[in-house]
Amino acid sequence: MLEEAPVSLSDAPTRNLNMIEAINDALDIMMERDPNVVVMGEDVGYFGGVFRATAGLQKKYGKTRVFDTPISECGIIGVAVGMGAYGLRPVPEIQFADYIYPGLDQLVSEAARLRYRSAGEFIAPMTVRSPFGGGIFGGQTHSQSPEALFTHVAGLKTVVPSTPHDAKGLLIAAIEDNDPVIFFEPKRIYNGPFDGYYDRPVQPWAKHADSAVPEGYYSIPLGKARRVRKGNDFTVLAYGTMVHVASAVCAEKGVDADIIDLRTLVPLDIETIDASVRKTGKCLIVHEATRTGGFGAELSALVQERCFYALEAPIERVTGFDTPYPHSLEWAYFPGPVRIGEAIDRLMKA
Repeated sequence: MLEEAPVSLSDAPTRNLNMIEAINDALDIMMERDPNVVVMGEDVGYFGGVFRATAGLQKKYGKTRVFDTPISECGIIGVAVGMGAYGLRPVPEIQFADYIYPGLDQLVSEAARLRYRSAGEFIAPMTVRSPFGGGIFGGQTHSQSPEALFTHVAGLKTVVPSTPHDAKGLLIAAIEDNDPVIFFEPKRIYNGPFDGYYDRPVQPWAKHADSAVPEGYYSIPLGKARRVRKGNDFTVLAYGTMVHVASAVCAEKGVDADIIDLRTLVPLDIETIDASVRKTGKCLIVHEATRTGGFGAELSALVQERCFYALEAPIERVTGFDTPYPHSLEWAYFPGPVRIGEAIDRLMKA
């Protein structure tokens, strides 16, 4: 199921976009194609969102299709569930993933189960967009990575793009999906890829190959991973910002890593993971979320269950710590080059 190359229109012209611009482009295209698509959230209308991902959409499509909501995440998600049941395709924005918890009951008890509990009579085709992750000195209330909570809920799909190209294609696929999708956007790489070295100059997306975004409509099917780099020494499983950090560390250490960008956590491209680990015999899992109960634990269990006799070393996990996200010690918490490098050294010596 692996996508060896980005899914795109082969003859389509491209533009160099950052991730914010790619997300805005995807929303614009879907609102133009489908009058049932509506955008809602705190400050998404006139202001264009705190990160400007919805800039210009209210002016183009009007206040009935792009509108501001009260500061009530429970209300935002609850209204979106009702909209979906009545035939709309709402795209609510939760301004920061840290504030999604008040809407959890509506997501878990209503959106995720609506199709099942109504025997298919009703669906909840909603895509919840939310910036997540750290690396911006947001502290404990603007840096969390709660993706594992949603992967545990049957009926929800969880998507995390790592490039502008994928952000546009995956968001379009999510909006078209008839199930509720949680679309987490790694805000540290909104404006450019990040190699994990916070003291180096930021590189804009314009200098990165994956900033070439095809114009017009295209979608990337949910549940298909992307091979960032072919290699034989060990497998790297990552998503979002960590794809770039892990790739940079592997390049600097000169190791021949097989790097897999998961793209979607649910549905998970387990076939690609299985094939890669069986080839390399070693596996490194990297994510920013806390370690205990993080999605890396599920990945580790799946690799152990499916590839046990192919493994030549213990599976390595490099993650955030089991603490709130510390403001003053952000780069100690963040899974950066030092900790990833140490894990690579252990795998290479095994």
